[in-house]
Amino acid sequence: MTGISYAFRDSVTMLRRDIKRTLRYPALTIGTIAVPALFLLLFAGVFGQTLRAGLGQALTGAGYIDYLAPGILVMTACASAEATAVGTAADMTDGIIARFRTMAIARASVLTGKVTGSTIRTLISACLILGVSFLLGFRPVATFWAWLGVLGLFTLFALAVTWLTVGMGLAAKTPEGANSASLLIVILPFVSSAFVPAASMPAGVRWFAANQPFTPVITTIRGLLTGTPIGHSPILAVAWCVLIAAVGFSWALFRYERNPLR
Repeated sequence: MTGISYAFRDSVTMLRRDIKRTLRYPALTIGTIAVPALFLLLFAGVFGQTLRAGLGQALTGAGYIDYLAPGILVMTACASAEATAVGTAADMTDGIIARFRTMAIARASVLTGKVTGSTIRTLISACLILGVSFLLGFRPVATFWAWLGVLGLFTLFALAVTWLTVGMGLAAKTPEGANSASLLIVILPFVSSAFVPAASMPAGVRWFAANQPFTPVITTIRGLLTGTPIGHSPILAVAWCVLIAAVGFSWALFRYERNPLR
């Protein structure tokens, strides 16, 4: 077998381990679905009519659930990535990562298996959130190719933030520390165009919301699903995702190699 074949085999083995662990301890996974679903219900069912009336034409004629659902999808990926950070830190604390580092396996396979497993869970969670959105009245007008574009961008985004939070988990000394560090990933959607247009925010906040990494991702997904204008957002979204993924992967691999055995 070639080196690539060995690395693929080891990554698949680590993916199976990650899936088995998910099935054995489902509470964290359920939490990553429950939190975005709660925000979806809260903003659509409680605040939806008020926000829709207050924003008026800023929503370009769409119902508020149509505006909200894409932002909640991005939040779902963030919540799943946060759980991955906590799980990675727990592996470090339990010593299993140190054990893997002494074994004759591809050095990146432990990380790629974990990231792949997390991405699969994120995609499943996104499907469930979409199901809840449909029940609340979400009616996308996307074509087959638009749905394919949404799937591709969402998967790329999930991979990017997951690699970043794996690095956070490896750098943290405790699972609690990893949870605190990765909380920033969950907070960022609140200061974006996820819940209201950036143009409706005060000047300073508006600039940050319009230029932070998550806004072009949300804008692109929303445009593909609802037919609203997306401009240059797809290019910015892909560029941000690639940059975040590259930084996250490099950081995670560095921390994996340099962390002391414990």
